[in-house]
Amino acid sequence: MRLLLTGLTALMLLAGCTGSGTLNALTPTSGYDVAANVLYDQGKNLRLDIYSPRQVQNAPVVVFFFGGRWSEGRKEDYKFVGEALASRGFIGVVADYRLYPQVRFPEFVDDGARAVAWTHNNISTYGGSPDKVFVMGHSSGAHIAAMLAIKDEFMVRAGGSRAWLRGMIGLAGPYDFMPITDPTLRDVFAPPEKFEQSQPILYAEGDNPPILLMHGEDDEIVWVKNTRNFAAAIKKAGGAIETVIYPKMSHRLIIASLSKPLRGQTDVLNHVSEFVNRWAAAPRTADRPPSQDGVQGIPMPLE
Repeated sequence: MRLLLTGLTALMLLAGCTGSGTLNALTPTSGYDVAANVLYDQGKNLRLDIYSPRQVQNAPVVVFFFGGRWSEGRKEDYKFVGEALASRGFIGVVADYRLYPQVRFPEFVDDGARAVAWTHNNISTYGGSPDKVFVMGHSSGAHIAAMLAIKDEFMVRAGGSRAWLRGMIGLAGPYDFMPITDPTLRDVFAPPEKFEQSQPILYAEGDNPPILLMHGEDDEIVWVKNTRNFAAAIKKAGGAIETVIYPKMSHRLIIASLSKPLRGQTDVLNHVSEFVNRWAAAPRTADRPPSQDGVQGIPMPLE
């Protein structure tokens, strides 16, 4: 079914990367608690915001990393994501991380790992379960989440373990973007002889936590082949992988669909919620289901 866009939707998508200012202005302010600017790395002054449903205990936790070509963005722009996660009974953790040109790869991934390690060690104070931690990201944030889920070294350097992750959710992420030709991105991932180290697809060995990759067919910024190729590599290696490809969905709309004004138009939040609930409830020793390759997401009509 074809996705319908209202004039309000179009306005939001034209207003910056996601129209986050508009989306946040229309985000409900009641029904959940926010712990803002919580320090997770004192030496680097890195902070995160925690969105918690009220009176919750042992809730699943989703650590979210925003997108912006590894060079822009801030956690405050994604209040609408934190609220969306809290609305489904999850603890939403929206983390800042250092950006280019202050740092280059892999330092922003290391920041993400430290945010996850802090969350695992402290989230019970906020009603979350350290045994039910997921990572999630959009665009370049999905790349960070994927690197944490697919490669051991980042969580180990942060004093943790990749085994802490119950799952990973990627929205419109770059996972297979060689060759790197853009001059800025070449500097982000420099030197050239290390470019391959930045590619999540090259680390698909079948030992990953369950992964859900979501992408819009009409993504004009990160080609959908990134999701298809990464999913195929994980499936070939025997890893747990699910994909949802949304017809008529753009790069910006897939993340904006989590906002209160737009979430009724697509199944993006429903797919996220179903995945988190299913894997949060699964025993650690449960057999992994067969990979679901190429499942089509059918957007819901406007109400």
